[in-house]
Amino acid sequence: MVDSSLLLLLVFCVLGLASGSSKDLPIISFDEGYSPLFGDSNLAILKDGKTVHMSLDERTGSGFISQDLYLHGFFSASIKLPADYTAGVVVAFYMSNADMFEANHDELDFEFLGNIRGKEWRVQTNVYGNGSTNMGREERFHLGFDPSEDFHQYSILWTDNQIIFYVDNVPIREIKRTEAMGGDFPSKPMSIYATIWDGSEWATNGGRYRVNYKYAPYVAEFSDLVLHGCAVDPIEQTPKCDNGPTSKAIIPTGIIMPEQRSKMEKFRKTLMTYSYCYDRVRYTTPPSECVVNAQEAERLRRFDPVTFGGRHHHRHAKRHQRNRSTQGEATTI
Repeated sequence: MVDSSLLLLLVFCVLGLASGSSKDLPIISFDEGYSPLFGDSNLAILKDGKTVHMSLDERTGSGFISQDLYLHGFFSASIKLPADYTAGVVVAFYMSNADMFEANHDELDFEFLGNIRGKEWRVQTNVYGNGSTNMGREERFHLGFDPSEDFHQYSILWTDNQIIFYVDNVPIREIKRTEAMGGDFPSKPMSIYATIWDGSEWATNGGRYRVNYKYAPYVAEFSDLVLHGCAVDPIEQTPKCDNGPTSKAIIPTGIIMPEQRSKMEKFRKTLMTYSYCYDRVRYTTPPSECVVNAQEAERLRRFDPVTFGGRHHHRHAKRHQRNRSTQGEATTI
């Protein structure tokens, strides 16, 4: 029987995860949870073992990958983006199983899109389920701060019926599973990735502004790494943990408290520049999970629809440059 003190601790833990707070969750070192993906010397681990520098130059980008697959949980990193001219540069923090399910992969994205000097970085979130790359669920935002001046926290909460994206512990996007979504809602175990790469073809004004390697190397810094989820056996694809009251990987509930929901509504009202839910060119009828807000739709009229430069799934060739069997080695600085 669980005593009252332990039960209270579990309640606070679940509520903390539900509100997007990772302050009480353990920050891991890079080697505890991640491995190099590609980039060799362009991926550098600082001596503290908890901060990673990924760089992009004319030779290559770089990236890292979680050592485990996860089925649901809370995943977070504090990120400081490159400064100055960053057009065409893409920094991504995301979940995917494209290496295991090429034809029907799932994916949850934070994609940070660089810009020309004097213009701010933008962040794009996206959700794919069961290989639904022809059914993009993109939303794009300004951040309201300069993400190259300091570290800011970006988090993904994924449960069996809900997905929430957070910036500095503020929810900015919530997707609730609907019956009509079917397999379009991510449901298979995924790895966590971080990459920096050249997205000149589409990332800035639909490819109008490209990466200028005169300003290279472009360096993205990652710290405060949190992997709080249920690890899955990669062969049997069964969870290696339970969800009982003493489990170290309690699956969060996805509850957004009223104060947090108010902050989310303010963020979306002031900083969202595109949502697939209002794109009548792509969708004559909004997808089933969309909650249409007339005021939100009217405000977004002044923004041009996002130009993606062709089929979305082509980006995986650039982001997943090496699979697990051909991982590179990071340097230590």
